[in-house]
Amino acid sequence: MSRFDEPIDRRDSDSIKWGKYAGRDVLPLWVADMDFAAPPAVIEALHRRIDHGVFGYGHPWPSLTESVLAHLESEYSWKIQPEWIVWLPGLVTGLNVACRAVAGEVLTATPIYPPFLSAPRLSERPLKRIELALTDGRWGWDLAALEQATTSHAELFLLCHPHNPVGRCWRREELSALADYAERHDLIVCSDEIHCGLILDEDKRHIPFASLSPEAAKRTITLMAPSKTFNIPGLGCAFAVISDPTLRRRFHRAMDGIVPHVNVLGLAACEVAYRDSADWHGELLDYLRSNRDRVTAAVHGQKGAKMAPVEATYLAWIDVRELGLDKPAAHFEAHGLGLSDGTDFGAPGWLRLNFGCPRSTLDQALERFRTAVAAA
Repeated sequence: MSRFDEPIDRRDSDSIKWGKYAGRDVLPLWVADMDFAAPPAVIEALHRRIDHGVFGYGHPWPSLTESVLAHLESEYSWKIQPEWIVWLPGLVTGLNVACRAVAGEVLTATPIYPPFLSAPRLSERPLKRIELALTDGRWGWDLAALEQATTSHAELFLLCHPHNPVGRCWRREELSALADYAERHDLIVCSDEIHCGLILDEDKRHIPFASLSPEAAKRTITLMAPSKTFNIPGLGCAFAVISDPTLRRRFHRAMDGIVPHVNVLGLAACEVAYRDSADWHGELLDYLRSNRDRVTAAVHGQKGAKMAPVEATYLAWIDVRELGLDKPAAHFEAHGLGLSDGTDFGAPGWLRLNFGCPRSTLDQALERFRTAVAAA
């Protein structure tokens, strides 16, 4: 039995995920946090920090910074300098700061994680979006459409890498094409790499966008966090990696007065997540691969539902347009399954399913999925 098979009751707790359906028989497989306990090393580190008893203002310390540097080098062959790191209380904060750091248009491609669509609006920056291409059951970039949409007013490109919700682990040649595009149009690239530790295909590896070349690094804001991989999003700890001093100063200025200190418990968890949790991480990936395969088989077994392969993340992006439902998410909720509505991602008729949960929960959810499809 895997440690991830153990169900943890999150009802009647502080969980946004489970609280959404309080009092209803609905399994929540929507928002992207997993129903697994954090790594033992993280829990032990938090106990030690709490036992200290004082929770004043904190800042990163040398061994924490070293754990980040060592992790990025060992996992991605990416060598960075300590001064390139800008600590943040969350990755969504980083997206919004990046938009505030520019004056021109922002570009991205849909479907996309909803804060990519809201951050430009909240920053009062114009947003242009193109559609990702779905060709022969595989998601990719429509570079011709991207080129056509890009004007002299464009200043920032928001990249999701690996991609939420379509689950792509972008290949080097795809990233290089985007880097060439950004170079031609003199764009800053804000690369959300929060799912970089969740590559499920064993023949693939995450490649940080900024690691492609010195030219790519100079124009890149890389956003990372241990939160998704190690299931600690509630601890509020993320960071940006910005090698170019001028771009880093712009980012800092956009933070001034609105971005708070990082949670001291989040900092403590970050260090040991990256340094001491490799075994737990390996077991997690094996478990998620099996869950992914269960979801894939269930979806492909239903007429009117389909999905592309999930290479990364613990999220399945499911096309239910053939079912002809006016409100797909509401229909599945009525059959006891809470999924993310594709409309929020810029893609009506699609649903996102979070399979980061014990197998017993997932199997029950997939049975409800089959029932909902049959009832459409």
